[in-house]
Amino acid sequence: MAVFKDRMGRELTFVQTFGKIINRLTSILLDLELMILRWVGHIPLHLVRMSAYRFSGMKIGRGSTIHMWANFFQPENIEIGEDTVIGNNAFLDGRAPLIIGNHTDIASEVRIYNSEHDLEAEDFAATEDAIEVGDYVFIGPRVTILPGVKIGRGAVVAAGAVVTRNVPDFTIVGGVPAKEIGERKLKNPKYKIGRARLFQ
Repeated sequence: MAVFKDRMGRELTFVQTFGKIINRLTSILLDLELMILRWVGHIPLHLVRMSAYRFSGMKIGRGSTIHMWANFFQPENIEIGEDTVIGNNAFLDGRAPLIIGNHTDIASEVRIYNSEHDLEAEDFAATEDAIEVGDYVFIGPRVTILPGVKIGRGAVVAAGAVVTRNVPDFTIVGGVPAKEIGERKLKNPKYKIGRARLFQ
């Protein structure tokens, strides 16, 4: 009788093996969806991209846009509010819920990860934790946001920062790891981001 083993060499029952086969097939379908969305990201028309992203399960509010070449993981867990802009080459991770508020500006090449490996686990298993980005937030270029972080209303994250912990409302943070470097004076923002450039 054949004995099935997992990647750690532990023996598996037939039921466990069948479950792993189903999980693998599901992963292949997800990879295919992500590849198609990556191709969609090269289309220089917002309407086409937004339609494809919504079809994939992403929730995108009115007036929001995602610039070209963005990448995603599990888009059905990503929610973007109204009048929000996601810059080109951004990466939005949906392995756990990712909620982005209204009137928020996320610059180019921002990476938002809500899954990471447990360095102490014998099997190096992944852990997941939700991320929330509030209304009227500005996240500068090439920022990395790690799992479990909540960025408060009106907060600002300076370019290149690595955010490992919560950012309070209207706080300005920067550095690696990100630390408070100032406070935003505008406490009652009412602005709108405005229309995205036509072919970005």
